Amino acid sequence: MADTQMKPVAALLLFLNFCMYVIVLGIGAWAMNRAIDYGFIIGPGFKLPAHFAPIYFPMGNAATGFFVTFAMLAGVVGVASAIAGLNHIRSWNASSLPSAASIAGVAWTFTLLAMGFACKEIELEIRNAHLRTMEAFLIILTVTQLVYIAAIHGGA
Repeated sequence: MADTQMKPVAALLLFLNFCMYVIVLGIGAWAMNRAIDYGFIIGPGFKLPAHFAPIYFPMGNAATGFFVTFAMLAGVVGVASAIAGLNHIRSWNASSLPSAASIAGVAWTFTLLAMGFACKEIELEIRNAHLRTMEAFLIILTVTQLVYIAAIHGGA
């Protein structure tokens, strides 16, 4: 990779994406913990409610369970993408590009899927500030992850 002009841009985007994915994981872990602690409590002798959903989150709307689940998947794959991307930034040669680009593409598709659920959650309107923050981060991450993929391919 003779062209090293994109290396600082890719490194900055990699650091930014890593920090944002960690924040998404933190908020998602909080939401998952809250759903487990304050979700449906079914004791012996009780029946499930009529509209029971296995992905029930007491702090949001009908899309919250799917949104949080896919946001956490996107966060985990995004952190893995940052680790592979760090290896590529260090070596910056053609042999490290395929692994960094492929995992970045997978992270971007998971982020895009989570962003779709974020848009649905925004449409349904009932959510708290933590979920609104995670929605904003995922919408921003969808763009920055795509720009990161373009930056690492631009150095090829």
